[in-house]
Amino acid sequence: MSTVRVGVRCDAGPTRGVGHLVRCLALAEEFLARGVRVEFFGTVGGVGWAARQLADRGVALHPGPERPDDLVAAARRHGLDVMVLDSYELDPAGAGALRAAGVITLAVVDGDTRGQDADVYLDQNLDAAYGPLPGRLLAGTAYSLLRDCVVAARPVAPRPPTPAGRPRVLAFFGGTDAFGAAPVLARVLLGTGNPMDLTVVVGRADVEAELAALTPGRGQALRPVPPTDDLPALVTAADLVVSAAGTSTWELCCLGAPAALVCVVDNQRESYHRVVADRIVAGLGELPPLTAAGLPGRTARAHATRTLRALLTAPERRAVLAARAWSTVDGKGRVRVADAVLALVGAASPG
Repeated sequence: MSTVRVGVRCDAGPTRGVGHLVRCLALAEEFLARGVRVEFFGTVGGVGWAARQLADRGVALHPGPERPDDLVAAARRHGLDVMVLDSYELDPAGAGALRAAGVITLAVVDGDTRGQDADVYLDQNLDAAYGPLPGRLLAGTAYSLLRDCVVAARPVAPRPPTPAGRPRVLAFFGGTDAFGAAPVLARVLLGTGNPMDLTVVVGRADVEAELAALTPGRGQALRPVPPTDDLPALVTAADLVVSAAGTSTWELCCLGAPAALVCVVDNQRESYHRVVADRIVAGLGELPPLTAAGLPGRTARAHATRTLRALLTAPERRAVLAARAWSTVDGKGRVRVADAVLALVGAASPG
């Protein structure tokens, strides 16, 4: 049997973030481990970390076709058996065009298929549900796409309650922090007055400058670090993680991290409210209210401050979150997704 060839169409950038690429990269790792050839199509300009992830795995990056007929032409030119589409911006007709051309199509979605006509739909968000669809639906955290480094760092059991007089706190907000959440949440964290060692992952010079202007209080330390491949190790070493409610939510769950999340953009809202309601994470609210002036802003920040102070001072609360998170994502989602896709390739093969 000839080598299966999979294309992945997604983009990353300073304003787009890297969430689409990270989850597609996790699926690519699974395909590569099975001897499948994988090629990416898109742009990763302005995000050196993202480009390195592809280069380190020997994955080719080609220009990203925009129009449906250009997607089909690229699939034919590269002899693709499968195309993975992960974008909120591409013409939704592209999936149907690929499918009509005989290319098995996987659409990665978040609460809305955008009318795409795909063979398989993947929504890795908690309790994801849809009406009838033309293709198969893989829905829920059982299908979370997680990179090798995350799966390898998953603890064998949830962490126990661990007292910490000076908790280690990790804050990160995607690969680029496209919405500038780090300075906002760093101020709130330091504003609790609790002792802490706060590490903030910083991917932009302007964000680093804002953090440099902050003055930690007594017993507090603030350390900015650049985006790193060692993020899972930082997560597992932290007593508390503060992050955005994006694709990294499922990485935090897999690692059994006690986490407090902020909703930084509209398309995170539904998933954010679900994980908070299920007490898998603590909720800090949405970013716009946290940055607002006047009474609304003060009220939002006061709520977030109370939530963080309670977590920083109560190891039992952190342990409860960690246990619920750990049991939500088992780290085998990409295996299940690859099985479903490759089964269709096998069914479509002659003989």
